[in-house]
Amino acid sequence: MSPEHMTLQQFRELPRAELAEEMEQLLVSQFRATLLMDDAEELPLDISYFDLGLTSLKLTEMRRTLEGILDLSINANVLFNEPTVGRLLDYLVDAVSDPSHAMTGAIPSTN
Repeated sequence: MSPEHMTLQQFRELPRAELAEEMEQLLVSQFRATLLMDDAEELPLDISYFDLGLTSLKLTEMRRTLEGILDLSINANVLFNEPTVGRLLDYLVDAVSDPSHAMTGAIPSTN
């Protein structure tokens, strides 16, 4: 089953290593589509997605898409304060594997 068709519960039932693999597959797929990358292009996980050409507007759209797929709220601060696919991957794996993390969001607001 592709990650886009998995439920949050199905993600949570996976062992952590497998969860990370599935989540990486989901994120890479979403970022590649948004950045209009073809299959031959590699998506670097450690470079800011803004440096790769992603705009704030597109990132907000992607956030909504991911929230819909995962049925999970993603704190906007995470996307802007940790702007790499790898860091977002780490956050989402933590959020999915620990429901209390998902409920509170990733990075507390400093306001």
